[in-house]
Amino acid sequence: MRAVFVDLDRTLLCEASGPVLAAALAAQGLSGAGRRLPGDTLWWSFYNRFGETTLSMAVARAAASAARGWDVERAMAAAEAAVEPMMQLMAPGAPAALRAWRDEGARIVIATTTPEHLVAPFAKAIGADAVVATRYEQRDGAFTGGLEGGFCWGTGKLAMIRAYCAEEDIDLAECAAVSDSVFDVPLLRAVGHPLVVNPDPRLSAVAMALRWPRAHWSVAGGVPSVAGVEPLGLLAPLLRPQLFPYARFEITGIEHIPATGPVVIAANHRSYFDVAALAILAARIHRPVRALAKRELFELPLVAELLRALGGLPVDRGHSGAAAFAEAVGSLRRGEVVFVLPQGTIPRGERFFDPVLVGHTGAVRLAQESGAVVVPVGVWGTEHVWPRSARLPNVTTLTSPRAVSITIGEPVRFTGTDPRMQTEELMRAITMLLPDEARERRTPTDEELARTYPPGRAPGADA
Repeated sequence: MRAVFVDLDRTLLCEASGPVLAAALAAQGLSGAGRRLPGDTLWWSFYNRFGETTLSMAVARAAASAARGWDVERAMAAAEAAVEPMMQLMAPGAPAALRAWRDEGARIVIATTTPEHLVAPFAKAIGADAVVATRYEQRDGAFTGGLEGGFCWGTGKLAMIRAYCAEEDIDLAECAAVSDSVFDVPLLRAVGHPLVVNPDPRLSAVAMALRWPRAHWSVAGGVPSVAGVEPLGLLAPLLRPQLFPYARFEITGIEHIPATGPVVIAANHRSYFDVAALAILAARIHRPVRALAKRELFELPLVAELLRALGGLPVDRGHSGAAAFAEAVGSLRRGEVVFVLPQGTIPRGERFFDPVLVGHTGAVRLAQESGAVVVPVGVWGTEHVWPRSARLPNVTTLTSPRAVSITIGEPVRFTGTDPRMQTEELMRAITMLLPDEARERRTPTDEELARTYPPGRAPGADA
């Protein structure tokens, strides 16, 4: 990823920067700065809750005229003074995401309607590489009341970012954009990697329709809460086996999951229905949880909703997944539980029946990075409820529900330096939790092979 364009208010910051900047400008004695208007507290409250409106952006655009005659150096001094208060508004989930992108070699670019001279010191303080923002015209050390290069909002922001990319020889298709506002849809559609953060209601609808990934930086770990209760806490009373009457669950070994401290729960992957099975397990342990899962799972009906309730962290398999990994490490360091499916995807064809499970190193690396223990979990029978060849689970087995087993093993602590070898050890531990038939090598029938492929994909196609 070449560059990440990050919005400021309600994205990088939990709320609007306007009140902080106005107070700093007023402290510099700039004429009209910080003047209280009737209902301004209600105005900002509405903005923080529901996001930008056409009216609020019209007011922001008119602010350039209000700044006519201001001394540029005093305005810059106000911006420096506002850095610390703005740092206090930083969204808890933002630093880990920015750090992960930076570690991948991407440029961090603040892209905002807020005037460039006011946001530049803050951008420098957080290590951003550049700022694309509204610029106030200057002459003889004072602002003229006009704009230089247009207003950085909506299609105007996209135009300014295109100009920046042209100057830096960057392809927008190799960039990400992060925003909370529906007015940034033109930019989000133009980049290769859109990310919707703390979205306003309209952008939430657009993101759902276009299947854009979503995150919530406004709370640590990225999961919003209602009155302090996370979605899983609200759904826990409903996440019972009775919710799925077409399946019969048997859960054993739950006492092996520690009641406190960081825990990585690593399970094998046989079906989309694994998410439902693990959601039932998560509801039983009564702990804050997160779940790493491939991005495609967030596009499936039922599965997407359950993953979001589990604090799902989407992993884009076409890239390093560093941002999701960083968020998971942060959750573990807070003493939370992270669910991982080390296989990454459901095996296809003969690999589905291979008694030797092969996994990626992510679960072990998470444990090594955070000091968490790893709890192996063997899942069996979910493929009969929702085979990969089906678009939806089979709900017609009410009179003879399919048996699903979830077997939890004893926790393991990985402290070595070879994550690949330790991942092999983890996968063997998961295998030992499965029924005897899982460890028997056999030749599957053509019908069995066909059930391991997505709808429309013939046996023998690449995974």
